[in-house]
Amino acid sequence: FRSNQQLPSFIMSAELSPQDADYQRMIAAEVHIGTKIANDQMKDYVWVRRQDNVHVLNISKTYDKIMLAARVIAAVENPADVCAVSARPYGQRSVLKFAQYTGSSAIAGRFTPGTFTNQITKQFKEPRLLIITDPRTDHQPVKESSYVNIPVIALCDSDSPLEHVDIAIPVNNKGRYSIGLVYWLLAREVLRLRGSIPREHEWEVPVDLFFYRDPAEIEKAMAAAPVVIEEPQYQAGAPGNWEGGEAAPVEPEVEVGAGWDDAGAGWDGEEGAAAAPEAEGW
Repeated sequence: FRSNQQLPSFIMSAELSPQDADYQRMIAAEVHIGTKIANDQMKDYVWVRRQDNVHVLNISKTYDKIMLAARVIAAVENPADVCAVSARPYGQRSVLKFAQYTGSSAIAGRFTPGTFTNQITKQFKEPRLLIITDPRTDHQPVKESSYVNIPVIALCDSDSPLEHVDIAIPVNNKGRYSIGLVYWLLAREVLRLRGSIPREHEWEVPVDLFFYRDPAEIEKAMAAAPVVIEEPQYQAGAPGNWEGGEAAPVEPEVEVGAGWDDAGAGWDGEEGAAAAPEAEGW
């Protein structure tokens, strides 16, 4: 920034407001970075085009659309009637975590054709609301939702088609951090509207859980982690303890084969009955 330009309020202030803190998260996750191609229907959400022809999305409109989508999701009575779909690998972990914390259903991976229209299939679903990660990649569920009148909330980039999309959230839907952050903001706002978590405090679930994790990186991290072998701990005075200390009390040994009849007295305090005479021969 030049010296004569006024810095944004969330950069100048030492303590950020909750909305400004979300803006910083969105900028750090590159939610505002679009593509070099802009759809005519997405031009309203484009803030500026850079010199390298990359379109920059307006994060203010992105935040407003996230709040609007959260209100629509919270308005559904049964959370299981909300279905989040992602065929893109970067969004599969995000939709699974979103379904875990909000109680909705999720379809991560390949979408089986006929899931919303063919009642004979085992995967048949009748959701009341559909959330998709990319209208271009998830074109099959969007097409089927138009047949059965299911409203669609979509994460749309600058080049995404908006056909059969009811609520478009302008976002970079090709980055792992961008997709994970948007689903985290959606889940947090839905839980706040339902009253599950207070609005005054930060959500205890970290946003890292919504990010895509490469299986190769997980294997490398597990291989590099040191193996800790716990040494056995000895109690003071126990047999085999070399540190000394008072000896542990020794329990009295019980002879093998000693039964109830060997006791000196019976249950009523009397002496045991006389032994039965040995059986005589035939």
